[in-house]
Amino acid sequence: MRTLAQIEFLVEQEADSTPQAAAKLYLTLGEEVLEHWLTAHSHKPTQLKVEGFRLLALHKQSSRGDPSFNACRETCRELVYHYNLIIATPDHPEIRTRLMMMRLVASHLYYFVSGKMQNAQLGEFCCSSRDLRLEQAS
Repeated sequence: MRTLAQIEFLVEQEADSTPQAAAKLYLTLGEEVLEHWLTAHSHKPTQLKVEGFRLLALHKQSSRGDPSFNACRETCRELVYHYNLIIATPDHPEIRTRLMMMRLVASHLYYFVSGKMQNAQLGEFCCSSRDLRLEQAS
């Protein structure tokens, strides 16, 4: 498993590979982010899948006992959605746009989870990390 710093580096730049390989990378990075969350809370990350995706099973496991973690449920689902679009239609004329959206969604998941690791209340009303950004700027 990559470190959170390595994950941040990878989601902040465009993958230098085929769209399908990049889509797999972004999906894997999403899984690794949730693995960090679970490990930090003394849970062994599941290997199970929900609706065919480990990412969704990891999210389900992550949100047990922490209802505010549901703030990123749709982010995980959107990551899966874009992955499916890229894999199902590799020759689609908008493949680059879809891949860019997948990278942005993976980035959003990373920032939400890493922010929540710093401030447990993040996501209770909104997933905005504004308070964390203001702290870092000071």
